[in-house]
Parts: sequence; C-alpha cells; structure tokens
Amino acid sequence: MTLTEAAGTRTGLPAHVPVAVVGGGQAGLSISWHLVQRGVEHVVLERETVAHEWVDARWDTFCLVTPNWQCQLPGWPYAGDDPDGFMLREEIVDYVRSYAASFDPPVHEGVAVTRLAPAAGGGYTLATSAGELHADQVVLAVGGYHLPVVPPYASALPDGITQLHSQAYRNPGQLPDGEVLVVGTGQSGAQIAEDLHLAGRRVHLAVGSAPRIARRYRGRDVVAWLHDMGHYDLPVEQHRDGEAARVGTNHYVTGRDGGRDIDLRTFAAEGMRLYGTLTGLAGTTLTFAPNLTEHLDRADAVDDSAKDVIDRHVDAAGIDAPTEPRYVPVWAPHEDPTALDVAEISSVVWAIGFRADWSWVDVPVFDGAGYPTHVRGVTAAPGLFVLGLPWLHTWGSGRFAGIARDAEFVAERITELTAAGTRTGLGSAPDTAAAASASRTA
Repeated sequence: MTLTEAAGTRTGLPAHVPVAVVGGGQAGLSISWHLVQRGVEHVVLERETVAHEWVDARWDTFCLVTPNWQCQLPGWPYAGDDPDGFMLREEIVDYVRSYAASFDPPVHEGVAVTRLAPAAGGGYTLATSAGELHADQVVLAVGGYHLPVVPPYASALPDGITQLHSQAYRNPGQLPDGEVLVVGTGQSGAQIAEDLHLAGRRVHLAVGSAPRIARRYRGRDVVAWLHDMGHYDLPVEQHRDGEAARVGTNHYVTGRDGGRDIDLRTFAAEGMRLYGTLTGLAGTTLTFAPNLTEHLDRADAVDDSAKDVIDRHVDAAGIDAPTEPRYVPVWAPHEDPTALDVAEISSVVWAIGFRADWSWVDVPVFDGAGYPTHVRGVTAAPGLFVLGLPWLHTWGSGRFAGIARDAEFVAERITELTAAGTRTGLGSAPDTAAAASASRTA
C-alpha cells in the first residue's frame, strides 16, 4: 500500500500552496516533519512512491554501511534492538515508510515535477504531471544522483554482453553464466563485486580511486570513533578539500553479515582479477590505465591515516582501548594489467555513479558545473531551497545521520520568510549572509 492509499483522503493538487517540497525521500519527509511541527501548510510531490529508491534501485543483499544508531530522522530515531547493526534493504524500507506513517505528511505520490520557474507575481510555478501549481516557496529535496553514468563506448560492446548499471543490479542470478566485469569501486561497485564473488562468480574488477576504511578498529566501529571526534559534524567550509568534498567518493566498507572490511587484495588472492581505471575499448579489447598498484596503495594509505587519527584521539583523551596491529597487505600485483579481451566476459556492471539533472529547474542558481549554489541549502533565489545533497553542510547531510539538522535549518528559514511575507509580501531575495551567520551558530 502506498502512502497516498493509506491516507485515503488525499485529493488533487491545490492551485496554490505556501510551500512545495519536491521529492518524498528522507530529505523531503524530514523537511515535511519540521514544517508540520511549525504549522506551515505545504505539499510534498513525489514522482514515484515513498521509499521507492530503496525498493527499486538497490540490490537484494543491500544494507547500510553506517550503524543503525546513526539513523536519526527528525522525530524518528532508530529504536530497534540492534543499534550497532546494519539494516537490510527491507528494514530500511520499513524504517522510512513507518516514519512517513507516523506523522502523515501531505505527500502526493505519482506526481512528477517537469518544470520549475519563477512566477510573474512572485513565488514559483511548478508544471507537474497532475497539473500546474503555484508555490510561494519551494524545497528541492531530490538529491543529486539522477542519471546513471555509462561511458559512450559501452554501446560498442558486443550485443551478446549483458550490461547493467549498478542501479539495476539485483543479484548474481540476474546475469548470464560467465565472467563478470564490474567497473568502479565506490560503495556500490565494491559491494556488488563482493556479492558476485561470494556467489562463486569469476569477477574482473576495474579499481577506481575510491578510498577504503576499516569496519572496526581498537574495539569499536570506526564510524563511532569518527562520530565522537566530530567528523560527521564538520562543515564543508572547514573541510581540507573545501567544496570539492561534495564530489568526492565515499570510502568502501560493508555492513553485510554484521559488518566487515572490504579488502580487494583478499579478493584478488582468492581469484578475483583486478585492473586499474577502465579507459576505453579498442576493437575487442577493453583497456585500463596502469594505475592498479597506485589505487590499492592509496586506499590503504587513507585507511592507515584514519587509524592514525583514532590513535591520537585515544591517546589525547586517555581512553582505555585495546591496541590492534595495522593492516598488512595480503596481495600485490606483479604488474598493472592494461587489457581484457571482451571474449572473456559475458556481462558488465557499470558502477561509476550518477550525474545530476537539474534541467527542469529554470531558475538561475547554478554554477558553471551545474551545481546549485547555496549557503546551507539557502539559494540566492527568493524562497528556493535545496536539501539532501551530499555535503550540503556536513558529511552527515546526505545521510540518515545529518538530514534532521539540515531540514530544521531550512525549515527555520522558510518560517522566517513566511512571516516576512505576511507583512511585506514575498518576492524579496533571501539574506544569504544572514543564512551564513545562522549556519555558523546553529
């Protein structure tokens, strides 16, 4: 049953609403919860159904890579009996749907927004699959992962090779018999490669530049150490990479079977074939950059650096934590392979990410790279906000861990602008300097 069906009385869209939230995922639901608490009239427009991404775009063995205790949706913190465990896909779906049912947000499911543009008299016009809607303020809570990335040369692969993006991968049985090439070692690529490897499939893995991190160190989950040290609360402006952190690749690790490291070197020792970055297709030969050794060593160095930080924290705080030997590589390539004949594989899983698609937003708030410019979700356009983006404000922003704080901040700005609008009429630009000041003190 969908949320709309459960509500029973949800009718068509109004012609006007004070606030329209585009997107009914955890970000859209979180801002809705805060608006409900403040008595702000709004609608949430969801193209599919609530939690559909967790249902339709995750593989069967998918689970969280951060502990359950980090699931802190506003008004709905994790309350299960396994706070240090990692929810499976079905449990995540239940968590999100139960959250929505707990406060009955005004979600309109099956409503796609096809264009957003400023309205002549102020506010915004939203063209939707259910008709046109005017809103004084709009929150874009659609995340930043919209269109699957597949390289142009994928179309030149032989027709007999099955190709899937990681978004469409479900399980090893979905692929034909034969060897599989997995391209990419972000969280999805590394975990899908492991899924295939554990199922006994022969896997070829194109290793990218993603870092890795240990699951546990010195008696605790590494996430717990990072949390205690404030890493998930670090504003992007204070990150050593600045705003470039927003496009960085997350560390690969897994919560599968109670949580463990993902060690590509161990996979290789067990028979998985590793390569560097996939660079193209020359005739019937897939070509790779000679950077496998570099990528493996760099991933190990990031893990080692994180352990250094934890060690310093333990020593400085006088924490009684068990010591633990450092990781010792169990395998290293004799040389960096640079070629693979396509005759050796029957399928390819592309796990090289997504690109954003904001083409439907006809508002000048984007930088030269197409990223929405904002200060903690507040754009320079009057009454237009973004929410749920990776590193919107902190490392936790795009996760269950930090969305509540971001949603509260945006809800406060909406409430302030709503109050100002009742006195002076909406249409004046928001004070992004004030937003920056509020961001520093919140």
